[in-house]
Formats: sequence, C-alpha cells, structure tokens
Amino acid sequence: MEINRKKTFKELILNPVKFRLFLLNKIPMAFLAGLRVIEFSEERAIVTVPYKFLTQNPFKSIYFACLAMAGELSTGVLAMLNTYKSNPPVSLLVIGMEAVFIKKATGRIRFECKQGLEFSKAVQESIETGESRQVIAESIGMDENGDQVAKFKITWSFKAKTSV
Repeated sequence: MEINRKKTFKELILNPVKFRLFLLNKIPMAFLAGLRVIEFSEERAIVTVPYKFLTQNPFKSIYFACLAMAGELSTGVLAMLNTYKSNPPVSLLVIGMEAVFIKKATGRIRFECKQGLEFSKAVQESIETGESRQVIAESIGMDENGDQVAKFKITWSFKAKTSV
C-alpha cells in the first residue's frame, strides 16, 4: 500500500500535464510563475523557476518571492510524497522559513532538496507516536552556470490525525 500511494504521487508530479493542472488548482501562483519539477525521487527533488516577465523584479532578476516558491516546492513535494493518502492522514504545514540571497538570479534557477528520507522518518514517527514532528529542509538554488544564488531553510511540521 505504502509503495503504491508513493508511486501514484510520483506519477502525478512527474506527468507534465497532471502537474500543471495540480498547480493551477492548488498553487496558481506557481503555475503562473512557470515552476517545474524536473527531478523527483524519494530522496530528492529539483524544481526550476525561469526568469520571465511574470517572475521579474525591477532589478532585472527573479523576484525573491518567486525564488521562495521554487525553494519551498522543492521541499514540499518531498513532504507531500510522504503524506499523500497516508493512513492515518497526516497534516503538514510550513511553520518557518529562512532565506539567504547570494547572487543575482537570472535565467533558469534550479532548487534542490536532498532530504526526502528525513521527511519519511518524521512522518512515520508522527504516525507511531501521535505527536508532531518537524523537519528543517534545505533547498539550494543554483543558476545555469552552477553558481549558488540562494539558500532556503523551510521548517515543516507533521502531525498524524487521530480519530476521536
């Protein structure tokens, strides 16, 4: 069951049409910004955000909020993978974010998070204990030249829902 639900979620995220419909329905600003999941496994996710009219700022680079969307989504798909149709259901919520902007972001920026197994462990612990668990996930943004442009630390909270 566990493998099937994760496989179904991965297929949803990696299917370009289904993913775009998901974004349009659930995260319309990410849809408009052109975010894409280009790599996705149980261990890591890579999300891109392009420099274009809708993502620009007055300084000819990508607006920081668009970078934050991509950074958060690279962690968020890993969080959702581990909570998608789980039994019992598990609530997930971003409860914190830190950001460091290192270099002007132009072109297509790739955000990578490699902490999928930490999400899996936290969700499983929450299910077993009924208590909240947190993961501080790091997402590194790199430009097309391989230079780091931004780093985000997104704090996720997971709590298994208990039947009353």
